Amino acid sequence: MRRLGVILLTLFSTAGANNPLQAAIDAAPSGARLELPAGVYRGNIVINKPLILDGKNQKAIIEGDGNGTVVRITSSFVTLTNVTIRHSGAEHERVDAGIAVAKAAHCTITHNRIEDCLFGIDLQQVDESNISDNWITSKPFELGLRGDGVRLWYSNDNLLSHNTLIKSRDFVVWYSHGNHIENNYGEWGRYSLHFMYTGRNYVHNNTYVHNTVGIFFMYSRDTIATGNVIRNSMGTTGLGIGLKDASNFVLKNNKILYCARGLYLDRSPFEPDTNNTITDNAILYNSEGVHFHSLSLHNILRGNVLKGNIETVVNDSYNTRVTENKWDGNYWESYEGFDKDGNGIGDTPYTLHTYADKVWMLNPNVKFFYGSPVISIINFLAKLAPLSEPVRLLTDNHPRMHPSAKVEGRI
Repeated sequence: MRRLGVILLTLFSTAGANNPLQAAIDAAPSGARLELPAGVYRGNIVINKPLILDGKNQKAIIEGDGNGTVVRITSSFVTLTNVTIRHSGAEHERVDAGIAVAKAAHCTITHNRIEDCLFGIDLQQVDESNISDNWITSKPFELGLRGDGVRLWYSNDNLLSHNTLIKSRDFVVWYSHGNHIENNYGEWGRYSLHFMYTGRNYVHNNTYVHNTVGIFFMYSRDTIATGNVIRNSMGTTGLGIGLKDASNFVLKNNKILYCARGLYLDRSPFEPDTNNTITDNAILYNSEGVHFHSLSLHNILRGNVLKGNIETVVNDSYNTRVTENKWDGNYWESYEGFDKDGNGIGDTPYTLHTYADKVWMLNPNVKFFYGSPVISIINFLAKLAPLSEPVRLLTDNHPRMHPSAKVEGRI
């Protein structure tokens, strides 16, 4: 290892080399370890053999020329660690990135800092690799013009953990299966985590704050999402966790707080004879707790806490048989029943209706006045003497009396 470091320094001191770092990579034998001393190195390099490139505490900076991708990896068994990477190109058509890996496996990209790069880490047909402990931000563009912090395309069975994405656009997972996405943090982005046409992924203990959308699963199945925290997904499209045409999902022990819409269900589950199991989640202080859109039936919602939401459950598509979703053992802040036997379960079912004469359903701009005394009075009067027959949204036969009560599932 020490000898290779001496060779690397010698190559850097060769004045005639067009790109000394690329020359050192080309000259190193397969499987070599190259340690970069602190300094700025010319980017737009290609690693096309098994190699370890170590920047030692991110003091080695690989800087692009503002055109194209800074580091491109085209080989399996490459490790890139402890490097600062900056100044990629700005072309979306080329997917200009800090690090791009293609048609490779068993790569390790860890403890790097990626800044002023349109896309952060772009993985195309990359399998069984470790992408962890990287700090990533995009170029200082408007949100929609930034690149994705992390992008997977046809990439399977990877570990992506403890990465921090700040002011990137999306973390996207397309046509990719069997990935573990854990303990990541995202802030001031668009889609914190966005899946399309994926399956068998595991999404655990991620935290997403101040993004437009927390986690959105589209056209996907067979995925588990547990222990995630999504806060402050606001704006007209803001939501915490969304399922669109998604089947056989498990959402468990997630916390969704202060979002425009907490849990959003759109034609989910999509495949016949499947369910989505939504259990033990805390859906708190959102404008809308759970929002059903289109035909969303046969979801199982058990043991969740719904508290402090302005609208607890919303169905925007009438005559869609929303009552075919199964609710059991949830905590409802507005439940007004008793528990005579002290078993933690209400003696009577909790039933939630919607009233067609609610003014905010006729004019969404009225939602600005949510929580005001006037709206509270109107809401009370609508329940006391509705102008139309109320529509039942759900019935929970075993409502919990307290958020912390443990109630065995009845479904």
